[in-house]
Amino acid sequence: MNAHQQLTELERVAQALAVKVCYEPMSGLVQGTGGLCRVRGEYRIIIDKKLRAPERVTILADALRRFDVSTIEMGAPVRHLLVRPTAA
Repeated sequence: MNAHQQLTELERVAQALAVKVCYEPMSGLVQGTGGLCRVRGEYRIIIDKKLRAPERVTILADALRRFDVSTIEMGAPVRHLLVRPTAA
């Protein structure tokens, strides 16, 4: 599964969780790569639109790890991305 396919499936998972995914330019006063936030009581994942697919996958997966995705159907590669790393 390539990064574009992973990104598409992660976006679908976010939609199933009612989490809006936005791609915005992040420059000037709002520098960074993106992440999870809450706007007017709704969760949103904002990602710098200049990032490539693999970087977007990393940010999206990191944000979605905070949610219970156990009831959402997805492929094994994407489910593996959403497993929380355990402390060593």
